[in-house]
Amino acid sequence: MMISPEYCLTMARYNSWQNRQLMAAFERLDAAELTRDRKAFFGSILGTANHLLWGDRIWMSRFAGTEPPVGGIKDSTGLMPDRAAWERERFQTDTRITGWAKELGPADLAGDLSWYSGAMGRTVAKSMALCVTHMFNHQTHHRGQIHAMLTAAGAEAPVSDLVFMPEDETGT
Repeated sequence: MMISPEYCLTMARYNSWQNRQLMAAFERLDAAELTRDRKAFFGSILGTANHLLWGDRIWMSRFAGTEPPVGGIKDSTGLMPDRAAWERERFQTDTRITGWAKELGPADLAGDLSWYSGAMGRTVAKSMALCVTHMFNHQTHHRGQIHAMLTAAGAEAPVSDLVFMPEDETGT
């Protein structure tokens, strides 16, 4: 698999843009709507947003040596207790992802990444490019779930088309 530092920066900018739009959408919902069990895989809008944040933090801990989140996948839905805490941590994490992507060189995306997977219960090794692509794909997948839940809640869901990302989008 071949990806480039430019791809990573574009996807980091997209991630940041999407999350800022989610923040705006979440502001228009009260806490009960954000935490209502909507029978999604991670339950609620906030639970899914927390899982996504947890996933980004675990991958960045592997890619850049940042602090991993507390707990495992099953604990991920409760990572942040409310919207305000989620927004603060989301902004910080997006800043880290964008900064990491800005510093990447082609050699950083080559070779394998090894880590202990709590989900698998063993050490795993996969290509770095595949792992980075997975992180960005995971973001898009769960934001799609949030988009559907926002729509079902009667809220206006954000524009999610990558091709419509503003050209001057600088990220965080």
